[in-house]
Amino acid sequence: MAYVDIVTALALLQFVVFGFKVGKARARYGVKAPAVTGNDTFERYFRVQQNTLEQLIVFLPGLYLFSHYFRPQVAAVLGAIYLIGREIYAFTYVKDPARRGVGYGLTFLPTVILVVGGLFGAVRTLVQP
Repeated sequence: MAYVDIVTALALLQFVVFGFKVGKARARYGVKAPAVTGNDTFERYFRVQQNTLEQLIVFLPGLYLFSHYFRPQVAAVLGAIYLIGREIYAFTYVKDPARRGVGYGLTFLPTVILVVGGLFGAVRTLVQP
């Protein structure tokens, strides 16, 4: 389980770093709070952070569900792929949002596998004698 806990902590820290990048972009591009529009580059940083938050809501429970019913090491590997995907997504989205597909795929696919795997594990536990 320690591997899953490490991935969880890294995912949360990654989100915090994305938040700091939003704050830095806000200052750099002169977007005063509470505004979230006004500069395309700032808006990209902001969307990376918001999309990551949207993904975390599904990813983290999926990570723990999967690790509970299957091998935590496999869940951690899928989590590491998610983390790498988030970094690729963030980098490409800020540069050119049209090129975010690979990063998004490396985020979305592990998340779906974790959630569906966790659901399968729970159902399997209920129907086994």
